[in-house]
This record gives sequence, C-alpha cells and structure tokens, in this order.
Amino acid sequence: MNSALRPDWVPLLGHQLRLTGVHFDAVRIPGVRGEAVAGQLIEATDGRAGPIVCEAAGFRWMYFLLAPGASRRYSWPLGVQRFGTQTRTAAYVGVPALGGDTWPLFWQSPPTAAAPFVDAAALHSVLARPSSG
Repeated sequence: MNSALRPDWVPLLGHQLRLTGVHFDAVRIPGVRGEAVAGQLIEATDGRAGPIVCEAAGFRWMYFLLAPGASRRYSWPLGVQRFGTQTRTAAYVGVPALGGDTWPLFWQSPPTAAAPFVDAAALHSVLARPSSG
C-alpha cells in the first residue's frame, strides 16, 4: 500500500455501510468493465488512484469513492451509476477496513495521504477512452 490513510469513514474491523454524499460520493461500475476501469485508473495514476472498493460477490461492483459533491460535475456514460448529493434516492456503500477479514468487500486501491479520494476528472477521462467501455 502507498502509505494507507484511514479516514474516519473507514471502519477499524470488518466493513460498514456509509451514506453517500456525506463522507464521499460514489461512482459504481459493474463487473469486468469496473475491473478494467480500475486497472486503467491505477496505472494512469502510478498506483495512487484513491479509494476503490470491490464487491467480490454478485455483480462484482466496483465503487470509486470521490470527494463529496464531485460526482455531480460530470455526465457519466451509460451503465455507470453515481451516488451522492443531489441524487434521487439515498444510497449506502459498503466500506471495508484496511486489513483483516472484510469479505465480500476489499480495497482494489485504498485511500492514501496522497489520494484520499479518487480524482473525478481522472476517472471521467478513463471512462471517455474507447477501450474502457
């Protein structure tokens, strides 16, 4: 890990649900597409992508955690869902601890001092590339 940072919204053990729009906004991308976008973002940022949570069961959602309010600044492509302030419904995202048993959630990229959130512009740029769709 790149000097992992434990913000107050990251639990000490296990995992907990957090309301989006309060501690962070979230952009959710399913399955293989989400994994590919996460990989491209991690590569593009030299491993400093910020917090990306993977749900290892079901649809294998990938959650990109952005600063509160940052998701509304962009028009996200079809199939990409945003959760945060000014969305129609309240949404909760599972956040794993930085270590220990957090099944079925894990950090694809943890929050760090250098990247406490995913940069919304960088994520949007990766999604705009033809290979990420």
